[in-house]
Amino acid sequence: MNDQIAKCEELVMGIYNEMDASHDFQHIERVYQNALAIIKTEPTANEKIVLLAVLLHDVSDSKYAADKSNEKRILEELDLTEEEIRHIETVIAEVSFNGGNELPATTVESKIVRDADRLDAIGAVGIARTFAYGGAKGRKLYDDNEEARMDMSVEEYRSKSTASVTHFYEKLLLLKDLMVTDKGREMAQQRHGFMVQFLEQLKKERDGIL
Repeated sequence: MNDQIAKCEELVMGIYNEMDASHDFQHIERVYQNALAIIKTEPTANEKIVLLAVLLHDVSDSKYAADKSNEKRILEELDLTEEEIRHIETVIAEVSFNGGNELPATTVESKIVRDADRLDAIGAVGIARTFAYGGAKGRKLYDDNEEARMDMSVEEYRSKSTASVTHFYEKLLLLKDLMVTDKGREMAQQRHGFMVQFLEQLKKERDGIL
């Protein structure tokens, strides 16, 4: 492992382990593995930029942090060039879904990190993370009177505490078609299908279909 990557991992671990189970260091480890799988199919990608961006992409997430101070502090400690710092900052900025108001993924590194992160938001792990986050925030499991929002601002997306099942329709079920690498699209297919199956089973159990 590159020394800068090893140092970054050491610096971020404590930050993530203060977060709830939806965004702890295990999330980062899974995104890291997803990124390594996608990198194999993207030979022009800068692996160091990708892996540092993965390690840092949530340290200043607005759901948990008031500003970008953690991200900036750690980048300054890694002995990177200014060009590398700007590149990593751009990749991180281009990862977020933001209620459908995402920035374009302008580099292959951004595409890899975006898909690697989104893969961890779907499938079995995505289901577990959704309910872990909802539980941490005191959200309902589901709300039949709540309509999924398809057109919202970043502020609207962040401010309303929707039920966990509603989040599937506002984001998670959309991600399969928003993957931007061939490998990401391939990996997303089965995970998406599992979420659809889960929601169908959940509805049967809620409706008393035994």
